[in-house]
Amino acid sequence: MSFNVCRLMSSSLVVTTVLAWTALSAPAFAQAPLPARVTLDEALGRAAANSHRLGELRAREGAAGAVVDQRRAADRPILSAQLGYQRTNHVTPYGFVQNGRLQVLYPDVPDNWYSRLDMQWPIYTFGRTAALERSAIAEQQATGKDLEQARADLRLETTRAFWALVTATESVRVVSESVKRVEAQLADVRARFDAGFLPPNDVLTVEANVSRQQTLLLEAKNQRDAARAELARLMGVSVEADFDVDASLDPPATAAAAVMPMPRADRFALALRADAAMARIDAAKAEARPSLSLAGGFDVARPNPRIFPRQDVWDDSWDIGVNFTWTLWNAGRTAASVAEATHQRDAARERLAELDTQIALEVRHRRLDAETARAQVTTAEAGLRSAAEARRVVSERFAAGVATSTDLLDAQVDQLEAELDRTRALANVKLADARLARALGH
Repeated sequence: MSFNVCRLMSSSLVVTTVLAWTALSAPAFAQAPLPARVTLDEALGRAAANSHRLGELRAREGAAGAVVDQRRAADRPILSAQLGYQRTNHVTPYGFVQNGRLQVLYPDVPDNWYSRLDMQWPIYTFGRTAALERSAIAEQQATGKDLEQARADLRLETTRAFWALVTATESVRVVSESVKRVEAQLADVRARFDAGFLPPNDVLTVEANVSRQQTLLLEAKNQRDAARAELARLMGVSVEADFDVDASLDPPATAAAAVMPMPRADRFALALRADAAMARIDAAKAEARPSLSLAGGFDVARPNPRIFPRQDVWDDSWDIGVNFTWTLWNAGRTAASVAEATHQRDAARERLAELDTQIALEVRHRRLDAETARAQVTTAEAGLRSAAEARRVVSERFAAGVATSTDLLDAQVDQLEAELDRTRALANVKLADARLARALGH
């Protein structure tokens, strides 16, 4: 039995404690029933509490913390207990006669028992243990930044799914109102046909348009249900769950709010991994340097090989010593380890430099997208006002008998398309703002 087992059990206990604390610190609404109307904040909270990706990264962070504990324990003493039994062949006892008595120096003892309490303590490793500990700490911190990055990605994905459901719900409302208007027009056209004021083809035209509008309504409902299922999956509930979103597509501000950039978690993670690679270089170089360790133990054996003459009895003995070890030549292993760690450091630095350029480009694109989305809202609202006024005028002309039903249908289709364009434009502003915040590190 070795006391290393106790250290491993201690590391496992640390991981278990971290995971248990994470589970207890999750938002209370993660286990609460899903309300009939879900807000964006509640959707984000449920997604963070129930995400399997975040759960995996939390477990990886706990494992990285356990590695740190292992590195810290590497320069501490190790105490182990050993117990053994060995059966040997019979031998002829050896001895001599003194004063008429046989003095046995090497008896026949086929049953050999051995027990030892052993201690090993690396006193000085020329910085190798400390370098490995620094590398483990940097990797643990980088894993924590990976978790923050995953939270930001999940927040953006949940926000996108939330506003996609809002957009789909608003589209269903717009198309439903258009269907009601077309059905009312169909009733009016049939009444005029029955009175003999319109030919049959006008009725057929309006009926065909009603069918198209009803098909559009069915497609809009299917898109809404698909968006609801996607949001439900992200929140960790059944994809068959029936709920609505508590939000509306309000007109945005004329200009995007000034958002200050913050250090991004993915950049932090790469920088920390570059630091970890530097520490691994120091650890690899330390392999070619001397080390000093303390060793000792207490033995109880039958027979005890350290006791002379040999006797078939239990005897104890002890030892303590200092070991100095210096690897003078290892066929290039140290040089190869240093080269590997150096290349890993250079790779991390190159990735960090590349990420800096990508972040700058992404922020630039997201700012332009936000400005474009707001301009599209202004254009869509102007188009909607124009289409609504055009339909009103054509409706009055149709009631006066100076416009055809086809003209009215065209005006209604134009208004429907303008309303859908405005809905999409308003949703694009929400998504553009969310992507900009994500690019800025929020």
